[in-house]
Amino acid sequence: MSDVRLVIVCMPAGTCADWFSASEILDRQRLATSIPVQMFPVRRRAISGVISRWSARHLVHPVRRRAAVAIAAGGRLRRLDLTAAATLAHADAVYRWRVWSHVVARIPAARPLRDFRADQRLTAEQALRRFEAQPRVLAMLAHNCHPHARVPLHLQELEAYQAGEVTYGVLHWQRAIAGDAMVTDDGRLLEPASDSLADRLRYLAHAAAYLRALPRDRHIVAVHAAPRP
Repeated sequence: MSDVRLVIVCMPAGTCADWFSASEILDRQRLATSIPVQMFPVRRRAISGVISRWSARHLVHPVRRRAAVAIAAGGRLRRLDLTAAATLAHADAVYRWRVWSHVVARIPAARPLRDFRADQRLTAEQALRRFEAQPRVLAMLAHNCHPHARVPLHLQELEAYQAGEVTYGVLHWQRAIAGDAMVTDDGRLLEPASDSLADRLRYLAHAAAYLRALPRDRHIVAVHAAPRP
């Protein structure tokens, strides 16, 4: 599995978000940035909607559709529509979970890969082989091999799928605004205590609450980052 994570960088008060500033903040956390993640829908203001529709001010790496600004990798919170990001992610997750539920119907539950990796008697390759030999995992692999499969079923999400539709949906809509880790505006790194689903959910609840409490004039930026070698 990749070590690359989606990290949300909350800029210090009075600082505008930009790629270089976010990279410097992540460097202090010993994280190497790769690319900005254009994941936040841009809000259109009710009063000045005509102007805000075209303006890229206070946005990081905006993407335009038909010349209008549509999404961005970050910027001033007031300009980012986090509710829309969460809503879209939740709808996609629910659809994906229902596809998964149909694919694995009546097939016994499977153990996640980390259970096999925890067995010190197994090599990494042996652990992967035993994980993939489970009927439910094989059904997911078969679905992904189909040329007309509408959505891929990611094997690393097995535990989240098996936790149910509600849990799977919550995991994804919160990740759409809080990422896999977050750097706070005072330089703290928030991240799950482990890769377990429970720890990931605890992190997401904490990080999402922190983000909601930030003043709307603060800036954030989403990036893919990995530990430095």
